[in-house]
Amino acid sequence: MPPPDDDAELLGRWRAGDSQAGGALVRRHIGALERFFRGKTGDIADTADIVQQALAACVQARDRVPEGLAFRAYLLGIARNVLLHDLRRRGRKPEPDALDEPAFAGPSELSPSRVVAVRDERRLLLRALRRLPFELQWVIELHYWEDLRQDEVAAVLEIPPGTIKSRLSRAKKLLRAQIEALADDPSLRASTVDNFERWAREIAGEREGRE
Repeated sequence: MPPPDDDAELLGRWRAGDSQAGGALVRRHIGALERFFRGKTGDIADTADIVQQALAACVQARDRVPEGLAFRAYLLGIARNVLLHDLRRRGRKPEPDALDEPAFAGPSELSPSRVVAVRDERRLLLRALRRLPFELQWVIELHYWEDLRQDEVAAVLEIPPGTIKSRLSRAKKLLRAQIEALADDPSLRASTVDNFERWAREIAGEREGRE
C-alpha cells in the first residue's frame, strides 16, 4: 500500500484544481475542527453549523496558507476567527459546563475502582478547563490535544511566538486553581493536578484514534 499523501501535497493538488485532494485534506482534519468548537458554541447543532462556516472560509482561503505553516494550524486559525465572529454576532457566551467528555477506553488491566477514579479525574480536568478564558483554553487544547508546536499555536492565536511559553504557563496555573476550587475530594484534586499532562495527552490520543 502506498504511503498516504501529506498535507502539503494534498494542498498543492487542491490549489491546482483537484477537488478530491481538497476533500481528502479537509476530512483528515474535520475532527480537529469539531474538537475546537465543541463546548464553546452552545449545542451540537450550533457546532455543526459553525464547522460548516469554517470549512467554507477554508475553501476561500486555500491559496493563502503561509509557506511553512502546517495546514492544521492554518485551519484552526480560521476556526478561531469564525468562532469569535459568530459569538460577537449572536451576543452569546458558551456555558462553562458544556463539556465534551470522551468516554474512557483505558487498559483492560485497570481495576473497576481505578476506572471510576480515572473518569472522575478527567471529568474534573475538563470542567476546570471550560472555566478558563477562551484564549487560555485554546493554548492548552492546541498544544496538548492537537499536538501543535508552540510557533503553530502562536499562529493560530495570532500572537507573538515568544509569548506562548508564558501564556501556557499561566493557563496551566489557572487550570490548577480551578481544579482545586472544583474538587471537594482532596485526593481527587491532587491526582488530577499531578496527572494533568498525562491525562491531556491520553485524551488527545483517544480522540485521534476515533477520527
